[in-house]
Amino acid sequence: MNILPAFSQNNLNHLKGHIMNKLLAALIATVFATAAIAQTTTPVANAQNSAQKDVNKAVNKEAKVAADANEDVAKAQAKADEKKADAHNKAAKTKAKAHDNVVDADPEDKLKAQAKADKKDAKADAKAHKASVKADEKLAKEKVEANADKAVAATKTAEVKAKADADVKAAAAK
Repeated sequence: MNILPAFSQNNLNHLKGHIMNKLLAALIATVFATAAIAQTTTPVANAQNSAQKDVNKAVNKEAKVAADANEDVAKAQAKADEKKADAHNKAAKTKAKAHDNVVDADPEDKLKAQAKADKKDAKADAKAHKASVKADEKLAKEKVEANADKAVAATKTAEVKAKADADVKAAAAK
């Protein structure tokens, strides 16, 4: 018993073929549309991934430069503190020696020995102060270099970020 008596078997086969052709055409169109969409998003996604890798590298490099700079400053600080301590210790020894000479001096030579000791004290203090100033100067130079290194690294990171943003925008515009 045929439900569609008006259609012959030949007509039904033709109709099935026609429907199958339309389904196949729709399927092919969907595949091409999906491929086209995938092609437009893939370059953007690739650009974003590449940009993120570049930015991560730059940020890590900046952190390494900052850590190295901070380490250099810490070393310079320790060296400066050591030089200052050495200079003050040397000055203290010189002063102690000068005052020992005053104590050991004959009573009639005490004033002369005291004047000589005062000169040695002043000279030792000046020498210690000069050593402290030089140590502080070296430390200040190291701090300036460290800040310059950090600033250059931060600038490079900003440059990489800007380039990455531009690359992603260019990929999205294609």
